[in-house]
Amino acid sequence: MTNRAIIEDLQERIDQIAGGASRSRQTVPFGVPEIDARLPGGGLATGATHEIAGGGSDVTTGAVSALFSAGIAARIPGPVVWCLSRSDLFAPALVQVGLDMNRVIFVESDNEEGVIECAEEALRYRGVAVVVAELVRLPMVASRRFQLAAEQSGATGLIIRRWRRQQEATDFGNPTASATRWRVSATPSQPLPVPGVGRHRWLLEVMRVRAAESFDVEVNACDATGHMRSIDERNDHMRLAL
Repeated sequence: MTNRAIIEDLQERIDQIAGGASRSRQTVPFGVPEIDARLPGGGLATGATHEIAGGGSDVTTGAVSALFSAGIAARIPGPVVWCLSRSDLFAPALVQVGLDMNRVIFVESDNEEGVIECAEEALRYRGVAVVVAELVRLPMVASRRFQLAAEQSGATGLIIRRWRRQQEATDFGNPTASATRWRVSATPSQPLPVPGVGRHRWLLEVMRVRAAESFDVEVNACDATGHMRSIDERNDHMRLAL
């Protein structure tokens, strides 16, 4: 038995002892070998919560982290509940990364406490596939409740950490019960042989992975189906030349 198989077996036993979900762990592959090979189960775990934050200017705007989250949600069938307190989402951009707006229910609250309550309630509902919650702070108690609710219902929680000031991003280093913790930053887009803007590229920093090691990788951003792609400069130039 490989080390990864041993770790996954131990994690499953721990979940059962702790009263978590005992069913087989399901994952959603990214389709990027550099990512899937490093995540337990070969993809992002469903029935779990994942924290996503932006790097650089995206720390406060949340644009790239929202697109990354929408791309994940696009590849998980079923209803999506998006909880937020700032109504600044640009729906056409979410559609461009594959998220069908007919699947999304937006829940807006006046404060973060309301967002936490709505997100937890949605995570407990078995008819929901994905719950996205935009939060400045995620207390450890709320993080544990989110994770437990996701394990019991099978829903996937995507917690977008958006801060109002750059200094608040230090909160991202606090303990969490989430299965993974990601930081997504925009990098120079795919080069073109003519003037123009090529496909967007992201730097993904996986800062925490349960039962695995942290890593980072640069990828081509989500396409209209929610899929990212590995960067292969040589093949990119060949395709452009054609």
